[in-house]
Amino acid sequence: MTAHSPRSTEHRIDPDMLARWSPRAFSDEAIPQNDLLTILEAARWAPSAFNGQPWHFVYARRDSEHFKRLLDLLAPFNQGWAQHAAALVFIASRTVGTAPGATEATPNRWHAFDAGAAWSLLALQATKLGWHAHGMGGVDFERASAELDLPQDWRIEIGVALGRQGDVASLPEALQAREAPSPRKPLASVISEGRFSA
Repeated sequence: MTAHSPRSTEHRIDPDMLARWSPRAFSDEAIPQNDLLTILEAARWAPSAFNGQPWHFVYARRDSEHFKRLLDLLAPFNQGWAQHAAALVFIASRTVGTAPGATEATPNRWHAFDAGAAWSLLALQATKLGWHAHGMGGVDFERASAELDLPQDWRIEIGVALGRQGDVASLPEALQAREAPSPRKPLASVISEGRFSA
């Protein structure tokens, strides 16, 4: 089944999941504060272990005083195209938590998983509003933690560029060919029943 993209699925899924992809070419359209807050609101409603909600989102819109500082925390390759994003978001997660009934915080084994769930809802909500979210692992994580004043028990998970899809010709030639929704491995290669089987 195909939905609004060259992607196809082996089983029927919601078309919005296929419409979500991560372009690098962004238009110069500014994101309204309300749209950005709606996208972050969706992320806030992600599920989490013990409802701990171990996530925090540090953002800056392109027209704000904070945008350049956040942009500088990305790897140079990502800075080259993310400078045109309407907003940048850094997702952090708390590495400790207090379980129900406990009085002291202990290491939270699920913090990154829960933050990933929040990222997923963020990306889907952006798509629903006609925006695109591109997650980036190319971050100077140590510097980002310091620059964003993260407490010791928090860590940066990923950077996100948000924007309206722009003209592919705005990208360097080497990136233009990659500016399309990517396929996925066959379902059978990523699932197994009963025990792990690669």
